[in-house]
Amino acid sequence: MDINNTTGQIVDAAMKVHTALGPGLLESAYEACLAFELKKRGFRIERQNKMPIEYEDVTIDVGYRLDLLVNNEVVVELKAVAEIAPIHEAQILSYLKLGDKPIGLLINFNVKRLKDGIKRFAN
Repeated sequence: MDINNTTGQIVDAAMKVHTALGPGLLESAYEACLAFELKKRGFRIERQNKMPIEYEDVTIDVGYRLDLLVNNEVVVELKAVAEIAPIHEAQILSYLKLGDKPIGLLINFNVKRLKDGIKRFAN
């Protein structure tokens, strides 16, 4: 499956979750339900995947965690906030760089229409 199809399926699954649950829940609820939905669709999902930093040839675990990693190529960062801030965008761009992943989706579930809460990023 190509990466555009994968991201399309992730967005579709997120929309299904948002339609069922609506806005206003904790991020962890959306994460669990989206992971479940993507697994049903046959994707490999890693939740709360460690994202260490490589510094001077040393791997340092500083506590960064990816919300979801789909098929070991798409980083999915979930939020349930009033609005996406520049720090959220910087966070996903950092995860893409640190993990050497090609594509990331930043999804904010705390919106009326989920399409208004999705941003795609490339490394």
